[in-house]
Amino acid sequence: MAETSWRTAGGRRPGRRHPLVAVAMAVPLAVLLTVVFGGWDAVVTQASSVAGILGR
Repeated sequence: MAETSWRTAGGRRPGRRHPLVAVAMAVPLAVLLTVVFGGWDAVVTQASSVAGILGR
């Protein structure tokens, strides 16, 4: 019975998330860690470098 219980949840197996749900969970944590450990300047520097390489 335990093996078929996932079928009642819309036919999706446990442990599978939509990619946007994963992004919505990961981005706030990444921002929090960046702010807590003071890496915000490094993120801005890298983003501006990448933007410069791309010509924007």
